Amino acid sequence: MNIHVKTLLTLAVLVVLLMLGVTWGWASLTKPFPHKAAPKDCYPTVLQPGDRVSPPKVTVSVFNASERVGLAERTLSAFEDQGFGPGEAGNAPKGTVVHYAQIWTQDRRNPAVLLVASRLGPHASIVRKKHGGPGVVVMVGPQFEKLVQGKQSTKVTQPTTICSPPTG
Repeated sequence: MNIHVKTLLTLAVLVVLLMLGVTWGWASLTKPFPHKAAPKDCYPTVLQPGDRVSPPKVTVSVFNASERVGLAERTLSAFEDQGFGPGEAGNAPKGTVVHYAQIWTQDRRNPAVLLVASRLGPHASIVRKKHGGPGVVVMVGPQFEKLVQGKQSTKVTQPTTICSPPTG
């Protein structure tokens, strides 16, 4: 075989390898990045009679039903300081009237709700209302000042489900 044929064969092989490399590189470059799902604010935890619910097992969301800027964020931070898991903070739905503090829930006897209510003070009320926030949903109004020293835990008296913060 003469030198010209060898050179042409070598160049042809190199061109094929180059094209394979470009094809693989382009496919890798345009492939979407793998992504992890964003962690949830809380996960359902089933409890049985005799279990105890303490702040680290409870997620709390706080919504501001007043004109005081930052009230929900400050209140949520106070709950976190007391060991509760953070949910959401934001403004209450338009038209919400709360003078002091309310917990919106469908289950007024839920031990997590009772634990959070003990930290809001004697003027807080538990209202049978639904809200999309994660965990125990608290609405704070213009007369609300700060959390109080409430119960350290509540006892579960019947099978129930609470919303607990992610672990780890």
